[in-house]
Amino acid sequence: MDTLPRDFFDRPVLDVAPDLLGRTLVRQLAEGEITLRLTEVEAYAGEADPGSHAYRGRTARNATMYGPPGHAYVYFTYGMWYCLNLVCGPKDHASGVLLRAGEVRSGAELARARRPRARTDAELARGPARLATALEVDRVLDGTDVCSADEQAPLRILPGKPVAAESISTGPRTGVGGDGATHPWRFWITGDPSVSPYRAHQPRRPRARLDAPGPRS
Repeated sequence: MDTLPRDFFDRPVLDVAPDLLGRTLVRQLAEGEITLRLTEVEAYAGEADPGSHAYRGRTARNATMYGPPGHAYVYFTYGMWYCLNLVCGPKDHASGVLLRAGEVRSGAELARARRPRARTDAELARGPARLATALEVDRVLDGTDVCSADEQAPLRILPGKPVAAESISTGPRTGVGGDGATHPWRFWITGDPSVSPYRAHQPRRPRARLDAPGPRS
């Protein structure tokens, strides 16, 4: 099946994000293929968005976001996890959609091998780090063209079955604080069991200084 065309991604991120729900993400691995129906996403609007990695401009980490639309942007977070995004809008605009959750449609045994702690198939890709882990996504895939016609390409986005607007819920993005906290730019398929729970931003607590004075006796 043909992939989504490049011009699908060459649109404003708030148009692309909800339109990705119901689409099929294909991950090609050496031992087989995993397909995922996208059920939850978040939009990030580049330098105009305080929640975006590109808010303060181009860096080595976010350079892929400034490239052509229809490519994967993969980042490493909390020193532990990878997250998969799709670049949208015109080149140099730096907007993208975070893939937060999906339903594994085929290759579940391959996903389970990478997510052995998942209690059910609905949990295999529930949350962005779990999705990336289940699909074995890391920084090697940063910049991958998801519109490639090559059926052996590591990542592709197929048309799938778009979701009707009345079946889509919206709300604030998970874990985003500051001026971007209230943007209702998280989109998910209402009632789908693979959608991740919402968590508000929790400020990081500063680490205790080793030379800090202890309690007085």
